[in-house]
Amino acid sequence: MARKILHLDLDAFFCAAEARRDPALRGRPFAIGGRPEQRGVVASCSYEARRFGVHSAMPMARAVRLCPDLLILPADRQLYHQASEQVMTILRNTTPVVEQLSIDEAFLDVSLLAEPAETIARRLQAVINTDLELPVSLGVASNKLVAKIANNVGKAEASRRSAGPPNAIRVVPPGQEAAFLAPLPITELWGVGPRTAARLTELGIHTIGDLAAWPEDDLIHRFGAHGRALAAHARGLDDREVETEHEIRSISRETTFDRDVADGALLRRTLRHLCDEVGRQARREGLAGATIKIKLRWSDFTTLTRQVTRPAPTDQDDEIAAAALELFSRHWPDGRPVRLIGVGLSGFTTPAHQLGLWEDTTETLEKQRLQAALDALRDRFGEHAVQRGSDLIRRHPRQKK
Repeated sequence: MARKILHLDLDAFFCAAEARRDPALRGRPFAIGGRPEQRGVVASCSYEARRFGVHSAMPMARAVRLCPDLLILPADRQLYHQASEQVMTILRNTTPVVEQLSIDEAFLDVSLLAEPAETIARRLQAVINTDLELPVSLGVASNKLVAKIANNVGKAEASRRSAGPPNAIRVVPPGQEAAFLAPLPITELWGVGPRTAARLTELGIHTIGDLAAWPEDDLIHRFGAHGRALAAHARGLDDREVETEHEIRSISRETTFDRDVADGALLRRTLRHLCDEVGRQARREGLAGATIKIKLRWSDFTTLTRQVTRPAPTDQDDEIAAAALELFSRHWPDGRPVRLIGVGLSGFTTPAHQLGLWEDTTETLEKQRLQAALDALRDRFGEHAVQRGSDLIRRHPRQKK
């Protein structure tokens, strides 16, 4: 029996959440992201802004040149998280087999439900549209690969017909997967990036149908195991399950400065703050990582990354920071301006902390209790409820309050 898989994608989600909070934004060109004078980047933009050529990841300064009347809003991550949780609750009330890919995207397996997949998709869309006031598009197919591509195609078709959110549903009936994919460009297929697309184009392969007709043995000869996957995907074959849990591979935080920074003290304070955020997220996830990585981007946009692996995993801010700051001291040329700085934690294990054979149990437990207390204070009163002394602005002795 064919599976029934849905791919759900919230349309311009950040903007939709903002417009739900402030209906006056509807119909206006606006973008979410950093200020243009501070080298901000577009995180999301309304469909009205897209008509001017504005798109995500574009420098905000360029977005404003394209659309002089563009309204710029700062990101409100708490608002988006809450709206996402509302959507995911609706999905999990429909089926327990939900694979959340990101804050605004998910797969659902509804194979065990009696209703047709299209009926379930239309009901989900209606509930999310009406109850949550959010536009959402869905792809419906017998597997994840085709459902995802169906959603992409449905959104593109709807966008050509209307200037607003697509709010589309595209259904590919079982048995029609290969016929649906055949006319599409090869770049629509998972696993075909720019380099693979260029190699396929050199062979005269331009559409997914061209790829499906190509001898599988030759694809394997040219691309190895990837060639076998390309041949299967081009025919619409995909047996991957909808996974209800995802393994977190890394946790990272980074910041881009308004102006390049050459002040070592400021760079170290910023790095320390990022380490605190990474550690806090690791503790929330119940994870500990052994590999700490730093990222430095220079004024010319070249990027340096360096990492070190500890003997034992950690989720403690101080231990993450100690490794990150040592890497920074070893690899930052004193005085070289930095555009972006970041830190990451990976190589996870769970449970988060296991005592080593010679570890001081009392000291370790005290550190964990202190860290938990600080987390609780920040959860209740905000990120800046507790600050390090080094983060406070030192007043001149003669300066009065």
